[in-house]
Amino acid sequence: MSSTSHVVVVGHGMVGHRFVEALRSRDTGDAWRVTVLAEELDAAYDRVGLTGYTEHWDRARLALPGNDYAGDSMVDVRLGCRVTRLDPASKSVTTADGTRIDYDALVLATGSYAFVPPVPGRDLPCCHVYRTLDDLDAIRTDAMSATGGGRAPVGVVIGGGLLGLEAANALRGFGLSAHVVEKSPGLMAQQLDQAGAALLGTMITELGITVHTGVGTDVIAPAQRNRPLRRSEEDDSVRVTLSDGTNIDAGVVVFAAGVRPRDELARDAGLAIAERGGVLTDVACATSDPNIYAIGEVAAIEGRCYGLVGPGYTSAEVVADRLLGGGAEFPEADMSTKLKLLGVDVASFGDAMGRTPNCLEVVVNDAVNQTYAKLVLSDDAKTLLGGILVGDASSYGLLRPMVGEPLPGAPLALITPAGAEGGGGLGVGALPDGAQICSCNNVTKGALTEAIGSGCCDVPALKKCTLAGTSCGSCVPLLKQLLEAEGVEQSKALCEHFSQSRAELFELISATEVRTFSGLIERFGSGKGCDICKPVVASILASTSSTHILDGEQASLQDTNDHFLANIQRNGSYSVVPRVPGGDITPEQLILIGEIARDFGLYTKITGGQRIDMFGARVEQLPEIWRRLVEGGMESGHAYGKSLRTVKSCVGSDWCRYGQQDSVQMAINLELRYRGLRAPHKIKMGVSGCARECAEARGKDVGVIATETGWNLYVGGNGGMTPRHAELLAGDLDDETLIRYIDRFLMFYIRTADRLQRTAPWVEQVGLEHLREVVCEDSLGLAEEFEAAIARHVEGYACEWKGVLSDPDKLSRFVSFVNAPDVPDPTVTFTENAGRMVPSPVSIGMPKIGR
Repeated sequence: MSSTSHVVVVGHGMVGHRFVEALRSRDTGDAWRVTVLAEELDAAYDRVGLTGYTEHWDRARLALPGNDYAGDSMVDVRLGCRVTRLDPASKSVTTADGTRIDYDALVLATGSYAFVPPVPGRDLPCCHVYRTLDDLDAIRTDAMSATGGGRAPVGVVIGGGLLGLEAANALRGFGLSAHVVEKSPGLMAQQLDQAGAALLGTMITELGITVHTGVGTDVIAPAQRNRPLRRSEEDDSVRVTLSDGTNIDAGVVVFAAGVRPRDELARDAGLAIAERGGVLTDVACATSDPNIYAIGEVAAIEGRCYGLVGPGYTSAEVVADRLLGGGAEFPEADMSTKLKLLGVDVASFGDAMGRTPNCLEVVVNDAVNQTYAKLVLSDDAKTLLGGILVGDASSYGLLRPMVGEPLPGAPLALITPAGAEGGGGLGVGALPDGAQICSCNNVTKGALTEAIGSGCCDVPALKKCTLAGTSCGSCVPLLKQLLEAEGVEQSKALCEHFSQSRAELFELISATEVRTFSGLIERFGSGKGCDICKPVVASILASTSSTHILDGEQASLQDTNDHFLANIQRNGSYSVVPRVPGGDITPEQLILIGEIARDFGLYTKITGGQRIDMFGARVEQLPEIWRRLVEGGMESGHAYGKSLRTVKSCVGSDWCRYGQQDSVQMAINLELRYRGLRAPHKIKMGVSGCARECAEARGKDVGVIATETGWNLYVGGNGGMTPRHAELLAGDLDDETLIRYIDRFLMFYIRTADRLQRTAPWVEQVGLEHLREVVCEDSLGLAEEFEAAIARHVEGYACEWKGVLSDPDKLSRFVSFVNAPDVPDPTVTFTENAGRMVPSPVSIGMPKIGR
């Protein structure tokens, strides 16, 4: 008779996965065999990062490490296996296909479901919830229909909490005009007070999202049409009517009005349920049946459900400990949150709403710089109880661990910017050893310092040893600060072949005039190089000279996109993007692009940067496509390079009645000045002709917005995985000063940023005040050198496509098949994909790369 017991886990989300990991890591004697029954077809994935799925649509990138438990014979994961019945009397569960599974212990990790309020029309086809990967796939399908003309190009999100704002950001990313409807007086009512919510609402409105607060949703009905639909047309648009009488015609509606625990199995089985829902448990996370536990969002621990991953992980650890004979209990939960919503920092921690009797509040509300900070203190002003941060949450990592601890200094100094009068800032050294650095995994400063003392000398080692920073990641900056505070010198080596950082290599190349990778690695490195250092050196060489990137040895350093001066697509074909400075294009050039796309069978797409992308070109077709574009007066748009991509513009003063400056001409001037400028990462710019911001300049690395007297210059913004609002560097500049400041900003960035570091994190690292001193006040005395470097670039610029066309050696690289350089292989087939002729992924011959 086996001594091994059997635990069944119902649900395979983040918390269910954490339970299995915790149990298996501690169960050294294999006392428990584990069966995981997952309703979804996807194994455990990062639901906290769900919105990131809309950036890449790659489910594998959200998968939690080890979610298949490969090589562990004690764990059986069954995906797409929904449990329909729980029988405590027989200690068994039954799945949808009728299979009965017995257990010795059962762990309910069923999580929660998206709550849909009883709004008439909520079941119409374009209505969705925002909860799973499948939900986002369905939303994308309807959003594509809306942007393609089949429906109203508008999305309405019902619910202004965290998920609601993430959903609005996703809809905006799909190209829809987004509206957020929140019944409470302000956004994120569970985390923010009235003042913080008001600032957040203002900032999100400025990003182009319409916010409706203090109103409900009365009805959703099919939209009223002004004309009958033609037989070939379909329109599933709806009209959303709000309680204040507002009507919004929309193509997509998303409900993000909160969640409810998935406690139906426990209810039907007769387990105790909390007053407001959820499976009632004690501090051991045990239910009214001692053989059944509940963890995560479905658990109402002593009557309270917790909707954050941190408390969920804690409950998983408690149950794992209990099954192995321990006495762990669920502690007071940390409900702190730190988010970046549409580029806006938001954080709350501890008693953020000030519910503690006789508590005191210290507030800094800076309307000009759009930041709000509040600390909640004990009645004697000596103990930190909680706080709220909006607009700038950089101090969150240090403030949150201090909740319940004595303040190390004046409260106001803790939330006043370090560069401002009275701002003192706070170091990680001020935290006590018991301060919780990582709330997701309950890791204290003391545990981290002990790990450092045991030999952990960098952030990856700390993460592996303590699990700190492996969940939401908000504490990772503190890990680096703690290493520095403990005197552990952090390596700046670019890779194993160069002990120098990228910035140091830039200075070495500039000072020694070494012009080859082989010469550089011989003098300052070791080995033969790798895929990290080769492209970095190639970029530095390109940004310090005007030679073609495919000249001589440089060609072997480039990645695939740079090597072929085009973007490789998922099916092995390439896309071609000619430059359209500032979005300004002639009718003849439009016709030329159309003719090329028609003649080569390419799919065309208007990009977000006001250019036209042509997809589906084979390698051997690229030179002929370029030749026709160059003969028509066009050039490479550098869509493939870590360089300036686009300068987006509105129509400016020429056409718009609100325009204050000629934004189109300024965008053209900037794009032609910085085209081809190689950098640590891609650079995007925008120029808006007035404060209405139609070019979305504050979402760009460099943003320029017209004023009545000149231009405001913003830096360090970007979209992507971690959106960030650009910050004002200087205001009311004339044309000449604006361009000088941009010259200096770009060269300072190119010389000092890390490998693949966008301007947004670089500006945060350098600090806006220091950047302003360097760029505007020339505090380093390098302004003239920066401007001269840009001037050399402008003088030496040449179209990279044209450089290939005039060089037979370079042209010889552009073959799909070595044995048939002039014609496509006749065995290659092409398949139709969504109405477009594209090369079949399995039949594309991969190009020969000269490395």
